[in-house]
Amino acid sequence: MGFLKGLLIRLGSTAVAFWLATLLIPGITLDTGSATEAIVTLLLVAVIFGVVNAVLQPIVKTVGCGFYLLTLGLIALVVNGLLFLLTSWIAGEAGLPFHVDGFWPEAVLGALFVGVVTWLLGAVLDRD
Repeated sequence: MGFLKGLLIRLGSTAVAFWLATLLIPGITLDTGSATEAIVTLLLVAVIFGVVNAVLQPIVKTVGCGFYLLTLGLIALVVNGLLFLLTSWIAGEAGLPFHVDGFWPEAVLGALFVGVVTWLLGAVLDRD
């Protein structure tokens, strides 16, 4: 039961982080007509983001290990921005009304913001 609780907390906190990003970062938009549609869209985008990160990020980190060392980890901002932009593209292909205008600064700031907010919410909400 603890695994499912943790998964739901992570999914919910990521969806909230995406929602806040659409409110605070120009260029990240959520074009929905109703609150229910917005919630469903945000949850689906959070799932897409989680799958993209779970599948691609370890591969990119392994292949690009030298770049991570050479740039002292700053390449992670670029990688996370690209994964965020990929999430937007997949959401668009799936017909979800979530869009990121471009790589800089929207996708990079969005990925950074969503990562920090998800971490903070997870730390606050995932208390056993």
